[in-house]
Amino acid sequence: MAATNCDYCDPQADDIKKAFSFLSTEEVGVLCPYLELREWEQDATVMKEGVVEDYMAFLIKGKLAVKRRTGYWGKHIIVAILDQGTLVGEGAFIDVGPRSTTVVAMEKCRLLILTAQKMNDLILNRPMLAIKLMKHMIHIISMRLRKAGDRISELL
Repeated sequence: MAATNCDYCDPQADDIKKAFSFLSTEEVGVLCPYLELREWEQDATVMKEGVVEDYMAFLIKGKLAVKRRTGYWGKHIIVAILDQGTLVGEGAFIDVGPRSTTVVAMEKCRLLILTAQKMNDLILNRPMLAIKLMKHMIHIISMRLRKAGDRISELL
């Protein structure tokens, strides 16, 4: 995993527009200094189930597999495939607990990382932008919870 400061953020770039479609171009420019660019090679573990970490990420290039360990056989099943433009790791970011899934790069991936410390800085310095970001996180969590509920109801 390589990490660099986020000089990568060009608010006009298509991959950035897709990941931050809920923000204006100006807001993306304000957010970028709070982000860190990291890259993972194919098959690399991006996040690991059970590990306590304090960041979430915006997938700006590549594809991720989200896996969860099964209770019966101790094997992993794929619970989601995440494409460019999506958010990942928001659950552990919010409750600062261990990750509930393992996330693996299906191809070379580039993510913009937001740590809890940087989020705290954003809240202090740019509260309206932080609120917009949190509303987006809640929306994503709500959609994923709804999908999980639909899948469970299909099994019953």
